[in-house]
Amino acid sequence: MADLYGHLPRGPAGVLRAAKWSMLGLRAAWLHESSFRLEVCLFAVLGPVGWYLGATGVERVLLIGSCLLVLAMELMNSSMEAVIERYGSEHHELAGRAKDMGSAAVFVLMMNVVLVWAVLLGPRVLHG
Repeated sequence: MADLYGHLPRGPAGVLRAAKWSMLGLRAAWLHESSFRLEVCLFAVLGPVGWYLGATGVERVLLIGSCLLVLAMELMNSSMEAVIERYGSEHHELAGRAKDMGSAAVFVLMMNVVLVWAVLLGPRVLHG
């Protein structure tokens, strides 16, 4: 069935192409974005810890998923910054505002990680 724009369904070949483009995006983020590399390294530690400490499937999803959201938002922020830089590196108030808001979005999701981990694991740490 065609979507609203008249595109045909992707099929297996289209899904594979999309996956390839996604891998290229992850590679570009790894090569060019130090914040993304740091967040991946943190996830490499926190992901297994969240899996181990999560008492239920829901807790594991919340602990690990909150970290994955940070990575996803970092990718969005980096892509937006790349588009802004494409049009020039000179300072523009709106470009600066957009970059600051993208950074703030990553920060908000980092605070979400702290909240989720504190609410789920804090009582266990405090009450043994």
